[in-house]
Amino acid sequence: MKLSTRNQLKGKIKDIKKGPVSTEVILDVSAQAVVVASITTGSADSMELKVGDDVTALIKASSVMIMK
Repeated sequence: MKLSTRNQLKGKIKDIKKGPVSTEVILDVSAQAVVVASITTGSADSMELKVGDDVTALIKASSVMIMK
């Protein structure tokens, strides 16, 4: 599979919060950072995501903000 997405963060699923329509997937990507992804519950179910799974977060955004 080829992707144009340059921002890829490998991580481990820390928690999954399922809702009827959307699901939050919380990933540990480093000792100091987590990424929270909101995906459809249908996608979460079809991927059979489980806490502890190794996954990659693909980030493609038209806007990224930095705060100091």
